[in-house]
Amino acid sequence: MSTETTDAPALALRLYDSAARDVVPLAPTVTPGVVGIYLCGATVQGSPHIGHMRSGIAFDVLRRWLERCGQRVILIRNVTDIDDKILAKSAAAEPPVQWWAWAQRFEREFDAAYRALGIAPPTYEPRATGHIPEMIDLISRLIDAGHAYVGSPGNVYFDVTSLPDYGSLTNQRPEDLSTTEDEAQIDADVEADKRSPRDFALWKAAKPGEPDDAAWDAPWGRGRPGWHLECSAMSRHYLGDEFDIHGGGIDLRFPHHENEQAQSHGAGWGFARHWVHNAWVTVKGEKMSKSLGNSLVVAELLKAYPAPVLRLALGTVHHRSTVEFSEETLADAAALWERLAGAITRALELLPGEADGPAGPVDAPARELRSRSLPGEFTAAMDEDLNLAGAMACVHATLKALNAMLAAPSPEPTAVAAAALDLRAMLDVLGLDPLSEPWRAGVLGGAGSDGPDAAMGALDHLVTALLDERSAARAAKDWARADSLRDQLAAAGVVVEDSAGGARWHLA
Repeated sequence: MSTETTDAPALALRLYDSAARDVVPLAPTVTPGVVGIYLCGATVQGSPHIGHMRSGIAFDVLRRWLERCGQRVILIRNVTDIDDKILAKSAAAEPPVQWWAWAQRFEREFDAAYRALGIAPPTYEPRATGHIPEMIDLISRLIDAGHAYVGSPGNVYFDVTSLPDYGSLTNQRPEDLSTTEDEAQIDADVEADKRSPRDFALWKAAKPGEPDDAAWDAPWGRGRPGWHLECSAMSRHYLGDEFDIHGGGIDLRFPHHENEQAQSHGAGWGFARHWVHNAWVTVKGEKMSKSLGNSLVVAELLKAYPAPVLRLALGTVHHRSTVEFSEETLADAAALWERLAGAITRALELLPGEADGPAGPVDAPARELRSRSLPGEFTAAMDEDLNLAGAMACVHATLKALNAMLAAPSPEPTAVAAAALDLRAMLDVLGLDPLSEPWRAGVLGGAGSDGPDAAMGALDHLVTALLDERSAARAAKDWARADSLRDQLAAAGVVVEDSAGGARWHLA
């Protein structure tokens, strides 16, 4: 990570640190004024669901708050594009798909979901397959340090007993564990030559029947990296030996994050100074998971609900609290979004130009909102472990005051503008300012809709109409018409993929 210093003000932010098991001050000392964050991203094995988006939104809010406090944030969010599950699912597809094509398809879907929900892109988004040399170097370092050993077929394992602080992140003793592998990653061939079932795989030897291009040459034999290895290698590559925050879903604490920490500490690196984890999303009290059959795919939800409503439902609950996702949750979020957007729109209609006095225009750009002083109650709440309940209480109070002003017989322009700008500035921190991209066009009915998001929205509308027409032709067994429509789309650079869930499209 860059060693340049800044004149950023001291942070008042306190965050719950999963390793310390307490709320502690966040004091970026690796590079003062710069906060380095490594966030575990997607394993691109399938379509993104709302459980995946919970993490993206939670850390987007943290990033926005840090930047609002004058910090420069370097956010790394990885993409796991080589994995047992990716290989298995791509091979089982009908017809089979090359593993890298399978991974790229879903990486695109994740990118579309992040953009749709207003999650700012990370500073860098490295793929695991792009950092194999760094992973091989790390394994060599661990072998030389006595923390890793090579099994007979060319598998490489981390020796858990070699590291005195193994288990410190999750407060567990190695002798109390039966395994340190994720259940989904346990492989009989990989388990066979471990010295201890508690050791975990750093490198998996290539197997007969696996694609030749899903393996890389290494000193101990051709193979591919274990799941945990990539994050240690990539966080060090982009953020250095030590960085400020490692984040991810709470379900990753063990074994994934524990094993990441072990690898990095074994290599002699300080690794993460703070650990921040978000809670999961539940549906009818059960954790979001594909095994429960209740995974809610983002693309499908966005057909029924506006994107800001989905973001509001997922992103205005404290990051360490479970989101109970239901029709009622979405209905409440939709009603609140309508009130927020409606109040801002009415203020803008009342004061279409610049307001008199010091408040400024209701339609001020985001850069001006971010230099505006925020209500003290809102700032205090956000500084205390991103207390969104307290922050939202301030949002509601400001909304109520603004609505009262707008309902008055003769609204006072400066007061209306000040309240509207306060409300927008707070919502901007949450990624929900109705006059910002990507929500602006939807709120204003096309005003300001000349940006790339609006263009993609218009394209989606046109392509969806053609796909609906094609679907009707297929249902009527008018194959010539269906093929003609697909050819028209292909000529325009639109790739159509048919699946059990219906046709999907992306640009070539």
